Amino acid sequence: MDLLTTFTDYLRYEKHHSPLTVTAYAKDLETFQAYLAEHNLGPLQDARSKHIRSWMMHLLSQGIMHRSVNRKVAALRRFYKFLQSEDIIRLNPCSAIDSLRIAKNQPQALDAPAMDLMLDRCPYPDDYEGCRDKTILELFYQTGMRVSELTNLTDNQVDFGNQVIKVLGKRSKERIIPISKVLDSVLKSYLHRRNSEFGDDANGGPLFLTKKGGRIYTRLVYRVVHSHIEMVSTITRKSPHVLRHTFASVLLKNGADLLAIKELLGHTSLAATQVYLHTDFEQLTKVYKKAHPRAE
Repeated sequence: MDLLTTFTDYLRYEKHHSPLTVTAYAKDLETFQAYLAEHNLGPLQDARSKHIRSWMMHLLSQGIMHRSVNRKVAALRRFYKFLQSEDIIRLNPCSAIDSLRIAKNQPQALDAPAMDLMLDRCPYPDDYEGCRDKTILELFYQTGMRVSELTNLTDNQVDFGNQVIKVLGKRSKERIIPISKVLDSVLKSYLHRRNSEFGDDANGGPLFLTKKGGRIYTRLVYRVVHSHIEMVSTITRKSPHVLRHTFASVLLKNGADLLAIKELLGHTSLAATQVYLHTDFEQLTKVYKKAHPRAE
């Protein structure tokens, strides 16, 4: 019996996890399986806690970050919990494994002036790619969507009639994000340029295309975002997630309700959204200490 296949089938067909999630679980388990085989430690179902700990140390020695190691161990926890439920093993070897401590890094974000500079004053080539890249940045800033959500967008998810975008988030959960007048204009201009470049046959397919007409991919989006953040800021992180943080931070600073921000971001719990509240409070504290005569 192939336990990995049985487990991934369970995730896919019974738990209805997304293909990306299933693939991530399978990859982590295959990595651990290869480690066990290399060190003659037996099959997956016979792994013990000490084997998992030694694997964690091996990953750390390779420069894998603590957060990534914890994610891999979480895949093992889920796998062995499944084996327990199927009476394949009696004890879960992960039950005695503690997660690695992770330093709490506050999310980095740009401020509104930096975003205005990026979108209104940075140079963009006068061609399809220039129009596409600016639209991508505008979409990140005005919707806060994840990079995977953006790369998977199709024309049919953009509803100009109702002025909304229907985003398919984690675990295939749909959420609705409003389209502003500015974003409406930007998207329509982009679609006109795209269809002039690739013809009306592009309608109904992926929203964003490469210069060769294929669906846009994650690495390309990262390059676009990195290069444009670099033009306007010296922050260390320059990923699409920075623009997601920027979206949330700008909303919070302008009085948006935290629960509304949670829904717009597609967070499953309020705890994930409250990190932005902490960041904003730190900034308010700095302003208070600088401005109030009795703050020192």
